[in-house]
Amino acid sequence: MALEQTLSIIKPDAVSKNHVGNIIARFEKAGLRVVASRMQHLSKAQAQSFYAVHSARPFYNDLVSFISSGPVVVLVLEGDNAIAKNRELMGATDPKKAEPGTIRADLAQSIDHNAVHGSDAPETAKTEIAFFFKPEENFGKMRLASSNNSCSKPSCCMH
Repeated sequence: MALEQTLSIIKPDAVSKNHVGNIIARFEKAGLRVVASRMQHLSKAQAQSFYAVHSARPFYNDLVSFISSGPVVVLVLEGDNAIAKNRELMGATDPKKAEPGTIRADLAQSIDHNAVHGSDAPETAKTEIAFFFKPEENFGKMRLASSNNSCSKPSCCMH
C-alpha cells in the first residue's frame, strides 16, 4: 500500500448543514489522517482558478457559483491509498447513484450540491494541495519525510 495525500473539500452545502464533523469522522474512521485544514470562503476568482480544468464544460459557471457561495473546509488527507479511499468514501458524483453509506448518498442533495470534492489522481492531488496549502502548513508524514534536511527554515519542520 502506498502512502498518499489527497485534497478534500467539504462544500458549502455540507458546511451550512453542519456536516463537517460527520464527514471528518468518516475519513478518520477509514484510516485517513487530516494533516492540513482550513475553513475559507472562496472568491469567484479563486473558484474559477481552482476549477479552470472544467472551464469548457457546461456546468462550469454553476460549479464556480456554488463553490464560492459560502464557506468550505479544505483538508489534506493522508493514508494508504488515500486518493482511492477518499473517492470510495465520497461515492458517485450523483448522490442518487452513490452507494448507500457513502458521504454523497447520505448527505448530498443533488449532482450539483454534492457535499464534497476529492482529488482524482496523484498529479491532481499534488496540484490541488499546492493551490490551498503552503508546504509548511502540511503536517503529514510525506511532507515531513521529503523536507528533512532540505528545509531552509528549520523551525517549520521536525528536524
